[in-house]
Amino acid sequence: MNDTDILVIGSGAAGLSAALALAETKKVLVLAKGSLTGGSTAWAQGGIAAVLDAGDTFEHHIQDTMVAGAGLNRRETVEFVIERAPHAIDRLVELGVPFNRESGDLHLTREGGHSHRRIVHVNDATGWAVQEALLKAAEAHPNVTLLPGQACIDLITGRNQQTFSGSGRVWGAYALDEASGKVVAHVARATVLATGGAGRVYQFSTAPRGATGDGIAMAWRAGCRVANMEMMQFHPTCLYNLEVKNFLITEAVRGEGGHLLHPETGHRYMPDYDPRAELAPRDIVARANDDQIKRYGLDCVHLDISHKPPEFVRQHFPTIHEKLLGLGIDMTKEPIPVVPAQHYTCGGIPVGLDARTDLPGLWAAGECTESGLHGANRLASNSLLECFVFGDAAARDIAECWDRLDDPPPIREWDESRVTDSDEEVVIKQNWTEIRRMMWNYVGIVRTTKRLERAQHRIELLAQEIEDYYGSFRVTTDLIELRNLHQCADLIVRSALKRHESRGLHFTLDYPETLTEARDTVLVP
Repeated sequence: MNDTDILVIGSGAAGLSAALALAETKKVLVLAKGSLTGGSTAWAQGGIAAVLDAGDTFEHHIQDTMVAGAGLNRRETVEFVIERAPHAIDRLVELGVPFNRESGDLHLTREGGHSHRRIVHVNDATGWAVQEALLKAAEAHPNVTLLPGQACIDLITGRNQQTFSGSGRVWGAYALDEASGKVVAHVARATVLATGGAGRVYQFSTAPRGATGDGIAMAWRAGCRVANMEMMQFHPTCLYNLEVKNFLITEAVRGEGGHLLHPETGHRYMPDYDPRAELAPRDIVARANDDQIKRYGLDCVHLDISHKPPEFVRQHFPTIHEKLLGLGIDMTKEPIPVVPAQHYTCGGIPVGLDARTDLPGLWAAGECTESGLHGANRLASNSLLECFVFGDAAARDIAECWDRLDDPPPIREWDESRVTDSDEEVVIKQNWTEIRRMMWNYVGIVRTTKRLERAQHRIELLAQEIEDYYGSFRVTTDLIELRNLHQCADLIVRSALKRHESRGLHFTLDYPETLTEARDTVLVP
């Protein structure tokens, strides 16, 4: 048993933002699955969107976000986040994030869907710089304890109390200590989920290995609703390489003038799909790339910025340039082979502007949530911004209601008396591979009801097998992730079957029109 004031699950931008704000007055324990830098924050290349240019306005940024989100956004949330963006950037500057500058001012780049230059960045590795700065501050704070190698299994609720209460109140989480193999109950008065998305439910994804929807699945099992899980964003340009599976080619390559070309004819095809060409929102560009690949039987399409001066390319994209050179591709002289890949989970756990979930004692922030910011499609570089704003919102609300939060009751320890080590972990690998391939083929960029029903049937067949395995053997990180992956796949398919229209990221051949009224898809446990 491990007691703390506040438990934060996740060590990325959302989790560390919440932890640092709360640590001013409370003891905070931050759990990370794997390493402290293993989440999506460190992988973010592009940057952070904020209105900082003289010719830009909050209203412009709001409208760009609403247009990209296909009307499914909640305007109140969009205003809330965008109006707090400049302050978030100021805070990161204070923490030492070395944003690119030009003549002393922050250098602003432009990405797809944005009407102005408003993306602050650190070359093409913004996420890593932000992760380093937040982690350095957290490590230096006496009230923050960082604990890597902890794979959370389930939230602690009333049914885990020594005297069963039936309450949905959350008191922390059970987590597998990956080094010892023991399961520990981490008990807290307040818990913040900042666990990231569910990208690895798909065969091709730019998400890190650990993006298995853990927070979404745990919240659902504890009694939270989920919303808009069918809105899975596919990034248009992931490197096509047989050895490197999930290297993202940032949106900014197109923002700085990169063209998408048919690899055999050299035809620049994006103007055929949308007047904004390569600067159209991601869902449009991803579907165009998918259409070109399927229509012409291609392995990939080409992204070409070699018409720009070599020094310009090297200066703006040093990380990508160096990575590609190691693979024998010189982006200053030749195009980059790219394919679409799953990139971001726009749906998740519904939260208000205070970051509260449906369950008392549980807050959430970042990619595991459905805050209303992204709607049916996330606008480029709004993701890190959401993490900072809602991490702070969770901390502020917890601090304000702290005196009304009860102390935790006695909690049961994890019962391992009935389980044994497994000698057939090949079952986990087989099911993991089957789910990811099935989701890619049946629940991808373009969908049909028949394919969704086939996916649902396969998910149902796997359910009993996974639960039997989970109930019989000692938990491992792989087993925990498989259970969560399966749960998220089920939620995605069920949500997709409920939406009888095409909107934003959800495009189905059976319902190609967009309905007049935009409604959230909400599933209730």
